[in-house]
Amino acid sequence: QVQLVESGGGLVQAGGSLRLSCAASGLTFSSYAMGWFRQAPGKEREFVAAVSWSGAITDYADSVKGRFTISRDNAKNAVYLQMNSLKPEDTAVYYCAADLHAVVTGTATPLFREYWGQGTQVTVAS
Repeated sequence: QVQLVESGGGLVQAGGSLRLSCAASGLTFSSYAMGWFRQAPGKEREFVAAVSWSGAITDYADSVKGRFTISRDNAKNAVYLQMNSLKPEDTAVYYCAADLHAVVTGTATPLFREYWGQGTQVTVAS
């Protein structure tokens, strides 16, 4: 059974930082592209960042470029999202996703359909 478990969310002041983690189990982690998505109240879930299976290619939503960094550790079956210079509009539930067939190119938003975590709340106070 595939499990993706997010952690690291919380309440932070604007301008602060948080590091989200996603621990994966039940899959050949190093074969999967990994992504982070978020959903704010009353809004659709949106893409935040993705990393290819090797970690060599990353992709970001324009709204987080230069502030967020996605990384992965295939030895630990984990993916991370370092979030700096946080803004109130970053407030959302953040979800980890895995997909064997997602193509991370850095030029087009990759599609994640296979596995999703339960999410972790990030709240940025102004």
